[in-house]
Amino acid sequence: MRHAASSTTAQPHTTVGGKPPPTGSCPAVGAGLPAIATIIGANTPIGAKAPPTKPHHATFHHATLTNHGATTMTLFPRVFLFALLLASAPAHAAGLPDTGQDTCYNDTAADGVAASHAASIARDAGSHPRQDCRYGRDAAAAAGQLIKTGAGDKGFDYSKIANDGSTLAAGAALGTAATDWACTKDNITGLTWEVKVNDNAHLRHQGHTYTWYNSDGATNGGNAGSTGANTCNATLPGNLCNTEAFVAAVNVAALCTYTDWRIPSPRELLTLVHAGTSLPSIDTTYFPNTLFASPFWSGSSYIPNPISAAYVYFHNGGTSAGNKTNVLYVRLVRGGQF
Repeated sequence: MRHAASSTTAQPHTTVGGKPPPTGSCPAVGAGLPAIATIIGANTPIGAKAPPTKPHHATFHHATLTNHGATTMTLFPRVFLFALLLASAPAHAAGLPDTGQDTCYNDTAADGVAASHAASIARDAGSHPRQDCRYGRDAAAAAGQLIKTGAGDKGFDYSKIANDGSTLAAGAALGTAATDWACTKDNITGLTWEVKVNDNAHLRHQGHTYTWYNSDGATNGGNAGSTGANTCNATLPGNLCNTEAFVAAVNVAALCTYTDWRIPSPRELLTLVHAGTSLPSIDTTYFPNTLFASPFWSGSSYIPNPISAAYVYFHNGGTSAGNKTNVLYVRLVRGGQF
């Protein structure tokens, strides 16, 4: 289950149901975790999967983040991605993707029972019940029972969008012609995403990085950030590679015919995280050229310390915040914000 919203007033704590993590994939939970509600907003659970009857609980308390550099990141364990995506849901949201996690775990390893197997549900009477792998879109896909508008791994449902805005066949290739692939639509959330290319001279090159910058005092948290330097191969005016300049350039180019591209919220980025894989934690069929050496900026300032902003790390789906002067990747989105 997933959902997204822009940052808002923090709550004292957020308590959600967890599941045993894959071996070696998650750091310990404790005071090193970022203040989740502070970064991504208030929490209002919504339902799409059966609620756990005997959940394992994890309580997240506020822990103030200092100014993280790109090499000093506090990653939020991807096993708690489900928790982050339970937060408040405006009425206009089309739906919530699943996590991509369709493997169940005991204390040390995968339990060896496929999510689609009847015995998997029966194991809910055992010592590790009600795991995400057994419910929702991912489990339905594993059982061959999920109908999709487009295609995608596990329970994800994507369609390729051409430069001219038309919907393409799943086998379409990236390119610059009117009917070549350039964007990906999430058929569950209704959001449309920029697709990166592997061309250093291109505006949307996979390796270009940007500082966080927002000149709008009403939405920048009280700190505009940094206008940056030439970290995007002179593809932006004045060689100032920052998030605001990149958004403006993509809108001028009318990518996939749209001119309402923006920086996503943290939870919007998290809807792309594929928790069943890593390096990168995303469906690379629909999001090729996704690098993971650094995180991807969100548009949300970090409320306790607005010289920082939230980001999502597609190395393994972690999230935290970093100084706005850092140079990180950016992937733009369009559609109703949630």
